[in-house]
Amino acid sequence: MEWKGRRGSRNIEDRRSAGVGRGGAVGGVGVIAVLLIGYFLGIDVTPLLDGGALPDQGGELTEADREAGEFVSVTLADTEEVWGHVFPEQVGRRYTPPVLVLYKGATQSPCGGASGATGPFYCPADRKVYLDTAFFTTMARQLGAKGDFAAAYVVAHEVAHHVQNEIGILGKANRVRQQSSQEDSNAISVRIELQADCLSGIWAREAEARFGTLDRGDLEEAVNAARQIGDDTLQRNAGRRPMPHTFTHGTSEQRARWFLRGYKSGDMAQCDTFAARNL
Repeated sequence: MEWKGRRGSRNIEDRRSAGVGRGGAVGGVGVIAVLLIGYFLGIDVTPLLDGGALPDQGGELTEADREAGEFVSVTLADTEEVWGHVFPEQVGRRYTPPVLVLYKGATQSPCGGASGATGPFYCPADRKVYLDTAFFTTMARQLGAKGDFAAAYVVAHEVAHHVQNEIGILGKANRVRQQSSQEDSNAISVRIELQADCLSGIWAREAEARFGTLDRGDLEEAVNAARQIGDDTLQRNAGRRPMPHTFTHGTSEQRARWFLRGYKSGDMAQCDTFAARNL
């Protein structure tokens, strides 16, 4: 993915220089094993860390931090241009982009604390995406999801939740979830997440066509990332037997297939996971 020297977004709120680091007593491997469960199973695992503490990730920004911030800014700008075109064309309304909060270690949001125990997320209460770029390292080293376009997919997926919020789907789905059993709530969550994957595929298609910045193998990086963060794969990698009733994001096969559905069609109507009989 060619991104260096390209336009960045103005909708970045960088909180990293005021990183909230809290000392933790869990060793590196132990922390990673615990946090990976929380990242993808929708569980805040902070209490599992010694004393409720998080690993200390505060301090000065490194060159790698600055480069990651620039990468996210360029990727966010691409989502703004893509959805600024696609949304009015297919929805008939003007698209208002989200703000993306970059943090290092931990920060606060109206949806609760953001940390390594929560992973990247979109908060509809303030219409912001929260991202610690250290997550990209976790993807590459621990999950086997390497490459800059795999990282771009993560940004596009969270922005896709904002697109759902703009349409009104996210609010309706979350209201139904609040009145449902845990198993039914999880099933609705899967549909939300697979739709976001499909919308991410539309973004990838448009980015390729509009900017010509994708390199050979970039699409495969995104599809591989979708597979590596499927609930079944993550549960197996955590040493657990996959339990479909606990899934909140979809299987590896589902996530990759819905991403490709969006990429191949470019049609938001094809991303209606709530009307699909079979996911």
